Amino acid sequence: MKNLAHLLKPLHIKSLELSNRVVMPPMGTGLADPDHSVSDATIAYLTRRAKGGAGLIITEIFSVHPHGAGGPGVLGAWDDKFIPGMSRLAEAVHAQGSKVAMQFYHCGRESVFQLANRTAVSASAIPSVVLGSTPRELSRDEIKALVIDFGNAAARAQKAGFDAVEVHGAHGYLLCQFLSALSNQRTDEYGGDSLRDRSRIVIEVLREIRRRVGDDFPLSLRISAEEDIEGGYSIEEMQTVAPDFVDAGADIIHASFGTAGSPAGRIIPPIEYAQGCNVRLARKIKDVVDVPVIAVGRFTSPSLADEVIARGDADLVSFGRQHLADPDFLINAKAGKEEDTMQCIACKQGCIERLKFEQRSVRCAINPETGQELIYPRTPGPVSLRVWVIGAGPAGLTAASEAARLGHKVILYEKETETGGQVKFAAKAPYKEAYGEWIQHLTARAQRMGVNIRTGTEVTEEILGEGTPEAVILAIGGEKIKPSLEGIDQPHVCDAWQILNGDVTPENNAVIIGGGLVGMEAADFMCARGCRNVTVCEMVCESPVSPATSHGYMLHERLRKGGGSLRLGTRIHTIGSDFVAVIANGHEERIEPVAQVIVAAGVKARDTLKDCLEKKGIFFLVVGDAREPRRIIETTEEGARAAWDLALIR
Repeated sequence: MKNLAHLLKPLHIKSLELSNRVVMPPMGTGLADPDHSVSDATIAYLTRRAKGGAGLIITEIFSVHPHGAGGPGVLGAWDDKFIPGMSRLAEAVHAQGSKVAMQFYHCGRESVFQLANRTAVSASAIPSVVLGSTPRELSRDEIKALVIDFGNAAARAQKAGFDAVEVHGAHGYLLCQFLSALSNQRTDEYGGDSLRDRSRIVIEVLREIRRRVGDDFPLSLRISAEEDIEGGYSIEEMQTVAPDFVDAGADIIHASFGTAGSPAGRIIPPIEYAQGCNVRLARKIKDVVDVPVIAVGRFTSPSLADEVIARGDADLVSFGRQHLADPDFLINAKAGKEEDTMQCIACKQGCIERLKFEQRSVRCAINPETGQELIYPRTPGPVSLRVWVIGAGPAGLTAASEAARLGHKVILYEKETETGGQVKFAAKAPYKEAYGEWIQHLTARAQRMGVNIRTGTEVTEEILGEGTPEAVILAIGGEKIKPSLEGIDQPHVCDAWQILNGDVTPENNAVIIGGGLVGMEAADFMCARGCRNVTVCEMVCESPVSPATSHGYMLHERLRKGGGSLRLGTRIHTIGSDFVAVIANGHEERIEPVAQVIVAAGVKARDTLKDCLEKKGIFFLVVGDAREPRRIIETTEEGARAAWDLALIR
């Protein structure tokens, strides 16, 4: 075991005794029952996280008021009727040996749900930067009532058996809206030119909670230590008021970052950000307060967290999405097997985009158990089948691993010499090395589970005829789309996969056909290598890689800063020897000079072997890109569910 003495050192905070300095921070799940109460799914999800051994688990947000819930899946704390569910949740975490704090908030204007119902409120009647609609300004009397709501929620948490509570004063929610001059332009005692003036409501909330729960019950305050938006407050300004929060009753400062309008969704750092990217903020808060400070910032490695605490930059470290990707990361580290941990790849597909854009409950793109704990099969079934998995991309590797875990005899075939499918190319794009490491871990996990991996072997009708599989999971991926264009077979035309794989050297004055993720990442790859005048042409009028997502935002920014361009609504007509003719806005024009043309028109599902399997009467399931090209999260979940569904075969 690596020396984790600082991370594993116990910590006492008033009545709270923590066995280590690992914190699971609040993360929304959307798993609440329709009436906002704690569901069985909520308890199963949090129980699985607590089994990992974090010293402190902080729940996802509980709303202190019906109009403070950001959506139907948010938990409620505004009524005594919620206490039984709260108690069940606290007991479930305690049964795993962890301590648990309840976080609560009011969403203010940051809710499509409340804005649509015209129940959204804020410090001032100023539209949300992200959502656009305008909330109603709270009156003084409403503010006073809201302060009491926070106190009532804390008292309910204490009654339900929680070990501590945390006030959410960060990330652009209501209390943060009061702190920010961008959303608080009040002229009464709850507004003002200085951050200290605007912090009055936070101080009143802390004092009210302290009055309700007593002196010995721990109280944490989560803040955005820096607002990270043009015109927002700085860490230096926050340093002036952090001591006031402690004086008002805060026993812990949870030093987070950013607000709802922060560029690239940096509140939850994308893959471009290194582990520990926000530790500097925790250090600055720690410099001015005498209570424990929690650091955040895409942590996946306990060893790095130990170093942060050893340096005195923070007292505790939050591991957020890592608890979704592999909740056993601390167990592995203690056993000296940190390399066995599936590290979060910061894709945000299941934990952020699924909740925010799809309004669905939490998942993890690389851990199919997350959010499905109630249906996740934990033990082998009564029958062990001979299973062939064909294709070793993410879907096939996940299917093979899960099938072997559930007791089946699994052979995994891959026609290429290495596993990974499309991801091995994606891993070559800037900042995405973690994707390649994930494939290595996924491959190693399948091998540990007993999967017989046969690379360099293409399954044909003859091989199927010679074998005796009782079930086949077809994960053969997609095939590249080659557009039918005049001039596409010229020697200066290649595809994006050849560029990313290093088979073809990228050149200046290049045109990329297709503005999807592959095309944009190929452009990113080229710009990072100093290529000039890279033009991405996309037929549709809206980018397929949405800048509303963090990685999409970063790709668009780097293309612009690298001197490249994205031309939407532009269809390739002809590829010449040194030009490309396009149709844009109904008119033909030329892009020239052009030294290289790169095809990134996407992939389509492969149908190889389907007819053969049907003809031979072999039970089979099609998963991943072989079914329909999509994101990692869809392919891995389909692979896992195919393995789970093998139990239905009789």
